[in-house]
Amino acid sequence: MLRAAAIDFEVIPADVDESARRDEWPDTYVARLAEEKAAAVLHKAAGKPVLAADTIVVCGTDILGKPSDADDAKRMLALLSGRTHLVLTGVCLIAPAASSRQTAVTSTAVEFTHLSDAEIDWYVASGESSDKAGGYAIQGLASRFVLSISGSYTNVVGLPVATVYDLCKNAGILIS
Repeated sequence: MLRAAAIDFEVIPADVDESARRDEWPDTYVARLAEEKAAAVLHKAAGKPVLAADTIVVCGTDILGKPSDADDAKRMLALLSGRTHLVLTGVCLIAPAASSRQTAVTSTAVEFTHLSDAEIDWYVASGESSDKAGGYAIQGLASRFVLSISGSYTNVVGLPVATVYDLCKNAGILIS
């Protein structure tokens, strides 16, 4: 998505504990994770800006990250079936040259159609749910389950590109 938006980048994996804290609100949780990921790789970035993000799905009071296995993915999809849920992405940009650190959270509402057990089994068997918050990829096979979205499509894919662009502009990082 960043390449499609003509934003140059290099991937530096961040090793942080992604556990939610007791009584932590979902938006606070994703913002904190994005900030911790950015801080964890800042020393490896050699003075370049660092962008980090984390995405979760929130359905009712449940926070859904990446499923741990196929049964967990099935549980998540059954929970989302016939309901509207939120996709939240926390984004943190640290721009050392500008002494700037900004964090934003983007929220998108997604409505799913009712899913049968057979549809859930088929989707999980496709393998697509395995590394996705909420157990689905809107840009793939799961697109057939989405009745509507309200908000940023790229946020649901995994990175709210317009939010990233705004953070870059605010930090004085010109992208052309």
